[in-house]
Parts: sequence; structure tokens; C-alpha cells
Amino acid sequence: MKAIKFLFIALGIACLGMTFQSCLDDDDNTWSDRYPNALVTVKPVSGTSFYMQLDDSTTLLPTNITSSPYGNKEVRALVNLKEVNESSGGYDKAVYINWIDSIRTKAIAPDMGLNNDSIYGTDPVEIIRDWVTLVEDGYLTLRFRTIYGDYGKAHFVNLLASTDPANPYEVEMRHNAYGDTYGREKDALIAFDLRSLPDTGGSTVKLKLKWKSFSGDKSFEFDYCTPR
Repeated sequence: MKAIKFLFIALGIACLGMTFQSCLDDDDNTWSDRYPNALVTVKPVSGTSFYMQLDDSTTLLPTNITSSPYGNKEVRALVNLKEVNESSGGYDKAVYINWIDSIRTKAIAPDMGLNNDSIYGTDPVEIIRDWVTLVEDGYLTLRFRTIYGDYGKAHFVNLLASTDPANPYEVEMRHNAYGDTYGREKDALIAFDLRSLPDTGGSTVKLKLKWKSFSGDKSFEFDYCTPR
């Protein structure tokens, strides 16, 4: 399998914990345009147009970009935007995009049985709990931290689903550093499409994420509902 090269980033401390709603309510000069103020799903529609999904219920229509920068791919993205007083068509809000940057977005990886460890790895990561680590719109988006030394080396990051029918909403993050385990701690973002999990039928269930950290096995539960 081809390894995934992903961008390690340093999120500005000023933007952590900031919500989209606070951005809409504050003066335009309160926050720097350099920092993201929303996490969205970029959703192409017929033709070349697109809209963005914010959280589980709010849709956004970009007014200054007519076609998706990512073609017909649906991806998660960080964006710096502001609400504008223009027609939003059939969407909830009209917004002006200052900049947008996609997050590596992947499907749940296929289970390889006894080969999971050799393929997907067992190298540790730390999950960072902040405003970009969440489940919404059918995606699990994670900010994580690991050791990264060789800047030309690709790491392999995946999500595996439980094969136990009694735990259909249990997933495990896997990391294969391919031996690149010495260097400095750095953070990265990755998003996983959860829609291959069993449909929750409109109910909200607990999605259990497991991972191997530098201090041992850990887990955390998120609220999850299959998007409609």
C-alpha cells in the first residue's frame, strides 16, 4: 500500500477553542485572517458549484468562490471565513472565504486480519483534544501528535473498524512511522469518513476511538449519528 504523506502543522494558540459563531458575532478585526475559524466539509454539487457543511446542521454558501478547489472530492477543510449579507439561496448562511486548506480525508481502512500490525503499524500517537478533534457530519476529525524526524519520510495513518458485531461503533487509529521514530514532536490533522459504519437509524450512539499512546493504550467516546 502506498504511504500517505501528510502535512504537519502548528495551529495558532489564538484560534484554539474559537467557534464559528463567535467569529460571526465579533468585529472583523478581532481575529487575524491567518488563523482558521471554522472546520467544514466541502461538498460538491451538480456542475462545478459547491457548498460547505458546518457542524451537523448548518450549511454555508461561498459567495466569492464558485467552484470547489478540490473538484468532485468531498473533503474536510480548515477555513477562514466571515458571514456576509448576501443571498444564501437554499443554504443557511452566505460566507466570504479568505482562505481554505483541505485536511487529508480518508475512508476507514480494510481489515487485513493478522497482517494489520505489519501493514498499519503500532507506532504511538497522542490525540490532542481541542476544537478540531470531534465527530460531525459523518466524519471523525483528529488533531494528533507524534515524533517526526525525517522530513522526507511518509507516515501511514489509518482508522480500522471493529470486527466484533457486538461493538459496531468501535474504531482504532493506527500509525505506521516506518522507523521514523526519532526527532521532534509535531502535530497533524486527519479526517476519517465514518459512513461505512452501520447506520444508526437517526439515533445518537457512542463512537469509541482507541489508540496506542506513548504512555499506553487509550480510548475516548464521541457522540455519533449517521448523517441524513
